[in-house]
Amino acid sequence: MNNTLQHWREAATLILAAGRQHGNVIPKMAPQMSWNNRRRSTFDYEVLLLKRSQKSGFMPNAFVFPGGVVDVSDFSNDWIQVFQRHANKPNFGLGVVRQPSSTRSPMFVTDRMKFGSAIPGEVAFRICAIRETFEESGILLVVPDSAEVDANQDLTEAYGQDGEEMAKWREEVQNNPLQFIEMCKELRCVPNIWALHEWGNWLTPVFSTSTRSRRFDTAFYIACLQKKPWWTPEEAIDEYRTQTTWIPPPQFYDLSRLCHFTSIHELHRFSYNRALEGCERWMSVLVHAEDGMVHTLPGDDLYPEDPDLTEPKMYSSNKTIGALVQEGGRLHRFFQIDGVPMLFINLQPKYKHVNPLLTDLRRDPEPKSKI
Repeated sequence: MNNTLQHWREAATLILAAGRQHGNVIPKMAPQMSWNNRRRSTFDYEVLLLKRSQKSGFMPNAFVFPGGVVDVSDFSNDWIQVFQRHANKPNFGLGVVRQPSSTRSPMFVTDRMKFGSAIPGEVAFRICAIRETFEESGILLVVPDSAEVDANQDLTEAYGQDGEEMAKWREEVQNNPLQFIEMCKELRCVPNIWALHEWGNWLTPVFSTSTRSRRFDTAFYIACLQKKPWWTPEEAIDEYRTQTTWIPPPQFYDLSRLCHFTSIHELHRFSYNRALEGCERWMSVLVHAEDGMVHTLPGDDLYPEDPDLTEPKMYSSNKTIGALVQEGGRLHRFFQIDGVPMLFINLQPKYKHVNPLLTDLRRDPEPKSKI
């Protein structure tokens, strides 16, 4: 855990995808398909989204992936005993990311030994994501401490909150994250960190001085399960597009990425093969257009060359959102028209990732685009 951070806290989030028990699909990836064409196919998996409390000080009522702030217990050296079969392996057997350290997010390359922890960040952030998912949903990603899990190339299993014992442990972990270590020791299991594949890294934007205490540098992971009944990515986006639910931009962006994959096996294969490529840390920068707000992301022509990561800055344009899109150039942005979310991207994704599946704007309000 990095206690020296002044402007944000470290966090971890888990995109949990699970196979459905019905529906026939053709397992393939179609990066060039539009959203409306993709509607003709059927997803054979669903993703877990949880609704935040209305009283929450951060994104109330939003539907989000499970996750939360890193706790000191996630970096506790007591995990060495829990992971004793793997503790001497690089990153506990997770593998080494190929991305150069010079472009790697600071949260991944920070030397945790400086803060007294022998737990690599790659491991601790996964522990955090698994612990938070258990606390928030009752779904537990663990394997027996004797299991051979180095590769973990197959879809994984999850344990639900079945029986009084697991309900008791969940309550104890909610009250004290240190109990997650004790639970693993008593049940002779380890968090299945190998089932979590690196997906992305989002830094909360600088909205105002009042939001400084609610900024998070968040590692996004993905895990693919055999089965569990939740929404499909398509259904989640439909809920958002009809304004039935609110989904924050990072979740909307990544759900739109998932829409390339109708098969849980194809999604797992892609995320497993891509995970060691790395990812960028993204922080959206707001640009005030004449008729609304534009969330810009790295690479966009409107994105500042050297954005201030700590102080709120006002960026504005006297043009409409439609005019800004019609200008063309490098586009990597998100905005809403009459409550309808839209993504505009014409950049090649880095680290062998995929861009979101873009909305077919022929069915949507202005502005129109040739993207």
